[in-house]
Amino acid sequence: MFKESPMRSVLKAVSWRIIATLTTALLVYAFTGELGIAVTVGMIEAVTKIALYFVHERLWNRLNVGRQPIDRLAGSTTGPAEA
Repeated sequence: MFKESPMRSVLKAVSWRIIATLTTALLVYAFTGELGIAVTVGMIEAVTKIALYFVHERLWNRLNVGRQPIDRLAGSTTGPAEA
């Protein structure tokens, strides 16, 4: 097992935001036909959602919901995690 670092959360957030922001910008362009508006909306959306995703990810890393400890020697779970 390993512990996920804050930098891993940042990298995951950025990679997802690239895909999602391109989708948003393409949709805005399809509806408005204005490239400038599409780029502006895409950039605002990207910055805002990267920050929100990072906070969300770090909060979830503090919870034990759905996690089970792994017996490293046997490779099996030892039962449900305590909340």
